[in-house]
Amino acid sequence: MSDLDISPFYNFFTCLQDNITRTLGELDGNAFIEDAWTRETGGGGRTRVLANGNIFEQAGVAFSHVMGDKLPPSASQHRPELAGATWQAMGVSLVIHPHNPHVPTSHMNVRMFIASPEGKLPVWWFGGGFDLTPFYPVDEDCQHWHQTAKDALDPFDASLYPKFKAWCDDYFYLKHRQEARGIGGVFFDDFNDFDQDTSFAMTQAVGNAFLDAYVPIVKRNHAREYTDAQRQFQLYRRGRYVEFNLVWDRGTIFGLQSGGRTESILMSMPPNVRWEYGYQAAPGSAEAALTEHYLKPRNWLAE
Repeated sequence: MSDLDISPFYNFFTCLQDNITRTLGELDGNAFIEDAWTRETGGGGRTRVLANGNIFEQAGVAFSHVMGDKLPPSASQHRPELAGATWQAMGVSLVIHPHNPHVPTSHMNVRMFIASPEGKLPVWWFGGGFDLTPFYPVDEDCQHWHQTAKDALDPFDASLYPKFKAWCDDYFYLKHRQEARGIGGVFFDDFNDFDQDTSFAMTQAVGNAFLDAYVPIVKRNHAREYTDAQRQFQLYRRGRYVEFNLVWDRGTIFGLQSGGRTESILMSMPPNVRWEYGYQAAPGSAEAALTEHYLKPRNWLAE
């Protein structure tokens, strides 16, 4: 498949999954259940899920290392010269759906791809990022989230955070709704701007920053009281999450196109969700403020 030594990537991604599931499990008071799996066409992974916890309604943290003989269209759309190349992909992805509407849903993914066109040297690139989807946003939380992302990227190049923030705002956008999924964060894909070691180090920094970004937000908000109306609004807004993942998300589409394990690919779906035809938030309400003031690109660190 490739002469590239993948052991440093494998070690990092598996250790990252271990650290995240251990930390979130201790915070919740319940352990993740592991579901190890193999893929007939090559590779496998470890899907870990915490369901019906004290804080997390469902938290899924997955490691996968998969490979194949023909790169799927979703992975080669920006690199048509690689269409049909043998490939392997490795990474960690997670989605956290808390019980409390005052605790945001969060997503993080860090990954690498190696494509090996016939008769040519392997081509590698990295991708990833993390984004936050609050239902009742708190400015302090939004600023902390973005500051943590900036702090992780600045040692590599001060231009990365504003570039990746804009990329995140653009990527996590529901075109059919004409609204953002959340308050963003950072996102990058097809990244090999630095040499391989530096590109990998940057990807590691993003992955390692997730807990620093998210855990303080959970601790500040998970014990706040909420009403049934707020819970119903959370379930309604989760519908947007489902719509994005199934219609626009490249990772979901890649997994399904490449014959991935459907149960692991769709672990990002919330366990409870609802849709309501023609919903309109009451003017001046916190629910109206979400779409009117928060789900728009903002320079959180300048406010």
